[in-house]
Amino acid sequence: MNIVILGAGQVGSSLARNLAIEDNDITIIDTNVAALRELREKLDVNTRVGEASHPNVLEDANVNDADMLIAVTNSDEINMMACQIAYCLFRTPTRIARVRASGYLEHPELFSPDLIPVDVLISPEELITNYIYRLISNPGTTQVLDFANGKVRLVAVKAYHEGPLVGHELKDINEHLPEVKVRVAAIFRNGKSIKPTGNTIIEANDELFVIASAQHIRAVVSELRSVDRPYKRIMIAGGGNVGKRLAKALEEGRYQVKIIERSPEVAKDLAETLNKTIVLEGDAADEALLIEESIEDIDIFCALTNDDEANILSAMLAKRLGARKVMSLVNRTGYVDLVENANIDHAVSPQQITIGALLTHVRSGDIVSVHSLRKGAAEVIEVIAHGDAGNSRVVGKTRDELKLPPGVAIGAIVRDDEVIMPHNDMVIEDNDHVILFLADKRYIPAVEKMFQVGLSHI
Repeated sequence: MNIVILGAGQVGSSLARNLAIEDNDITIIDTNVAALRELREKLDVNTRVGEASHPNVLEDANVNDADMLIAVTNSDEINMMACQIAYCLFRTPTRIARVRASGYLEHPELFSPDLIPVDVLISPEELITNYIYRLISNPGTTQVLDFANGKVRLVAVKAYHEGPLVGHELKDINEHLPEVKVRVAAIFRNGKSIKPTGNTIIEANDELFVIASAQHIRAVVSELRSVDRPYKRIMIAGGGNVGKRLAKALEEGRYQVKIIERSPEVAKDLAETLNKTIVLEGDAADEALLIEESIEDIDIFCALTNDDEANILSAMLAKRLGARKVMSLVNRTGYVDLVENANIDHAVSPQQITIGALLTHVRSGDIVSVHSLRKGAAEVIEVIAHGDAGNSRVVGKTRDELKLPPGVAIGAIVRDDEVIMPHNDMVIEDNDHVILFLADKRYIPAVEKMFQVGLSHI
């Protein structure tokens, strides 16, 4: 696929790295010469220096031959204008834009071929808010992903010594939870993927990726570690787009929320907009303020400002002062490992969350959703199987007959409203939603090819 990416920032660079290894032709446009040079040296990509919304720059990048334009600069206006120009002048088939400002997102009627021709809108703030809300709703997990409109949920859980299943074989999970449909899609031990079988013994500190119906996740987590009591008291540092969105969502979920914002103007707006949240004007790294607001009674402290260093320091301080769990938004990918080794419970990477949403629309085949796991090293995708035994490589075949690439596992299948945990002789049918775990992203093209149908499929 020929793809033009506008913006060589964190998201654009991460997206280019993901796509360049999958035999795509990538061209990146940015005004930052140094960033483009670094990408060109590390990746097999083309680069162009210039303003991403200028017609001559887009033409020089051969956008007229592109299959897709992905606009992820730091400017909503440039992203939208670039899509407009790509549509009007070059008839680029697919146009994706990152748009952050809620003022635009609140008017979806703007985005149509007659007005602003954007096929797919990506809102990082909305994606991040939903991601954090799921973590708060599922204590004890390190990642929570929904599939098939919420019918199936995948969670990442670290096994602890006190978990009933730790030291037992995986097949024992069916004895412990006989009424629950559950499958362990992958296990990472000491940073390396091991293939889960019924005889695999769960060890303490194993990271397990577990798939089950959403209502059964808490029961599954309780088998791997002592269950954290539900979170109730939440403190948010930063009243920007993410902090404000999260506070609104938590209010509706009957949580007790406090938000700390340094800017008097922003704090005033928050106080006028939020209904039940206590708004505090001040510095989230002010020890006296945290103590005064009873930080030791807070269930989870969420540092969500635009400043990585401020987020990390305030989260570490909150943890030292007695907050039960702490979370930090981390934009710089190089900081993620540092944060996870600094007594911070959750490091949230906006880039990895946004990349998954973008890849959903880049992958070939009928892909419903894509999520990056383990800092982008692994992936889980939801794909719809189409066709019949005559024109499909998967429909009409059992799991054993599929001959999946190494490290690829079927986690679950959703057929109509039924959630099915696959067994060896189960046959995949047309329109099945198949959730696949890929421990090694090198095999993504092979999986995509498997789910493409022949020309006879109508």
